Amino acid sequence: MAEELQSLNEKVDILVRLLACALTTGRSQQECISILSKAGLQPKLIAELIGTTPNTVRVTLTNMRKKPRKKTAIGSS
Repeated sequence: MAEELQSLNEKVDILVRLLACALTTGRSQQECISILSKAGLQPKLIAELIGTTPNTVRVTLTNMRKKPRKKTAIGSS
């Protein structure tokens, strides 16, 4: 039973990595972090997937939250 769970965990891990690769190919590090974070992945796993440190991921997410969003005027062209 434990061996089956271990095998299943390994397969799920591979699927997560493949999906992350597909979602982030050709994107900037900031975009990758944003996408993977929105998918519910933790900074440690995001860092492993994109080849950076968990601290870099956390700092990037914090900076993205602090960055003011562009406001568009209603009715402007």
